[in-house]
Amino acid sequence: MRRALGITVLTVALTGALSACEASRSEPAPDAPFAPVYNGIETRLLDGDLVQFRVSMGGARGPDDVASYAECAAAQYALIRGYGFARHLRTNVYEEAGLWHADAVYTISPALPRGLKTIDAEVAVSDCAANGIPMV
Repeated sequence: MRRALGITVLTVALTGALSACEASRSEPAPDAPFAPVYNGIETRLLDGDLVQFRVSMGGARGPDDVASYAECAAAQYALIRGYGFARHLRTNVYEEAGLWHADAVYTISPALPRGLKTIDAEVAVSDCAANGIPMV
């Protein structure tokens, strides 16, 4: 009986320690205020209508925040070039030392492109401005 009690106490202690480790991750708490730091956009024309965007930010809640930053850059870039649409091809997101990075590729076009991940640049830019996300 005494041995069983010791194992139970040890199990409870280890569970508590694991919970504390899990809570100390670099992800902000769900109720923490969102305070993003947008660190800039690097734009590179790859070929005609194919454009790469590299963005980084601090204070992101996760990969969706930094991917949205890249999408805003793509939408504004399309408008600057005189196009009304963009189509998302891929986004790679990673976090390093608390800083989030995205490497995204989009095509831009004057007409609605074929595909599922199309973006109306004017609508997206308006949404980005309303949400305080900087653009190109």
